[in-house]
Amino acid sequence: MFWNYKLKNYNFGLLLFVLLLNGLGILILRSASNQDMSVVGKQAMGIILGFAIAIILSLVDYHRVLQAAPVIYLACVGSLAAVLLYGVSRGIARRWITLPVIGQIQPSEFVKIGMIIFFAWFFARQQERLNRLTTLLLAGGCYFVLFFLIFRQPNLSTALITVVIFIGMLFVAGLSYRWILGTLAAVIPCCALFFYLVQFNMAPFLKNYQRERIAAFLEADSSAFAEANLQQNNSIMAIGSGMLQGKGLNTTTLSSVKNGNFLSEEETDFIFAVVGEELGFIGCITVIALIALIVFELLVMAARSKDMAGRLLCAGLATLIAFQSFSNIAVATGIFPNTGLPLPFISSGVSSLLSLYSGIGISMNVGLQRKITNYERI
Repeated sequence: MFWNYKLKNYNFGLLLFVLLLNGLGILILRSASNQDMSVVGKQAMGIILGFAIAIILSLVDYHRVLQAAPVIYLACVGSLAAVLLYGVSRGIARRWITLPVIGQIQPSEFVKIGMIIFFAWFFARQQERLNRLTTLLLAGGCYFVLFFLIFRQPNLSTALITVVIFIGMLFVAGLSYRWILGTLAAVIPCCALFFYLVQFNMAPFLKNYQRERIAAFLEADSSAFAEANLQQNNSIMAIGSGMLQGKGLNTTTLSSVKNGNFLSEEETDFIFAVVGEELGFIGCITVIALIALIVFELLVMAARSKDMAGRLLCAGLATLIAFQSFSNIAVATGIFPNTGLPLPFISSGVSSLLSLYSGIGISMNVGLQRKITNYERI
């Protein structure tokens, strides 16, 4: 019970880093939305609610959460199926469902945390049999159901994030290097073949816009893809124009890329461009440093966890935050093809906030129950 926890083990530093990143995010979002207080107010309410959820979950024994892992997995599958059947469409994507009182939510954001919980439970239970073919096939089958339902929305970017989470958790669980090297030997040629097929419009499982974005990335200098690369080029220009200190928050100068309507989705996918333009190199480094500190604290808690399940919970969340942050920034700077992913704790989106705070809360309970080192016994 929570009264048995030691306060000195409570990771206040992790909470502080998250809140600092959220506070900076509110300032950036206020500027990115042209001081639209409805957007800012919604984000602020998400932070308050998410913080409360994190505090509550941090005091709940994570083993109790793991006991509900099969139910959580079924809820993930059910929510993703509901999106495909009854979801709300925006453009060509159907990724949201409307709930009474709550309003619209994006289930795929919560599924990321749900799959971390499920596979932490599954891999911990199968630790001794992890490298057996039957175990890997069962894990792969359970994962593929989630991947397929997300991919069908279509939401390729989130589906790829879940791939990285799944692989990262497999590695932490103790996957044999024979499986790793064998998989790489098969995947690398397949990736080369995939990019070749994309260039010649021969990848039938991709939507036209997905193929175009990848092809535009591969042929960035081609005039045929000038329009497809416009957003990323403007984003790079915005980041570069901020130089060292930036133009200042809420800038209204005519030279501002944001205010010239040269960026779309500046509140979500390209919010890092606003950071670069208005806060400069210093602001960019500050955001990256805070994200790195959050990931570092999660990895430290993973290393100190008293069991494999706790280690997988913290490592899974660290993988999610690290790779999604990298992907968002990579898109804004032209390293990755254009795709839609929020920057954790910065971009607008209550679903993303609540899901991440839920993961933070569960991970903090792992930290509360960490194993005692020899130094602490002295």
